[in-house]
Amino acid sequence: RPTRRRAHIVLYHTATSIPLYTNMMKRLAAFTFTALVATVAGKQGDGTDLPPDSMLRIGVKKRVPDSECPRKSSTGDKLEVHYVGKLYKNNEQFDSSRDRGEPFSFNVGVGRVIQGWDRGLLNMCEGELRKIVVPSDLGYGDVGSGSKIPGGATLVFEVELLKIRDGNEFDEEDMWGDMYGEDMYGDMFGGGMMDMMGGYGGFPDDENVDDMYDMDDPSEEDFAEF
Repeated sequence: RPTRRRAHIVLYHTATSIPLYTNMMKRLAAFTFTALVATVAGKQGDGTDLPPDSMLRIGVKKRVPDSECPRKSSTGDKLEVHYVGKLYKNNEQFDSSRDRGEPFSFNVGVGRVIQGWDRGLLNMCEGELRKIVVPSDLGYGDVGSGSKIPGGATLVFEVELLKIRDGNEFDEEDMWGDMYGEDMYGDMFGGGMMDMMGGYGGFPDDENVDDMYDMDDPSEEDFAEF
């Protein structure tokens, strides 16, 4: 027959082991769920796209120390970048400013480019290099773009931020490039102003302007490295 002290010890170990067991099961369930999602979603280059409503994935490939970063990109800034764009499912390159030898300039966060860029290139330092994986809902949707980007495509970009300028700076070259498109200035989104106004992810309509301008700039803690 257990003594009062032994009974106390048994009750103590039972009480402490239950929370430990519960936490262990929670962690196991979370790990299993993460692995299942990764398996269903597939990996880059395996011939499949991510689900259209997947989250935007952002990874930092080259960091810039805070001491060397006096300014970070924010909504409305004009950014000058080099980028390489590939299809997620087969790693096929569809565009590259580096191959053209011409950086691309645009105002970030105001609907001039696809949503994946508007969201994924905020809070960057000059000299920083990011890899962003853009599901189709934040890219070109079911429509696609031209012959190289099919509908529903997940896109992968490596983007290097070269320069941040004030968004209200006038640039005559950018103005003509916006109007006449890729043939003159290598606008990655092709067709210039007329196509962008009617295209997927072009100029925002009245319904989503407020959402876009109310959106806070993401902090570094919001970014998922991979």
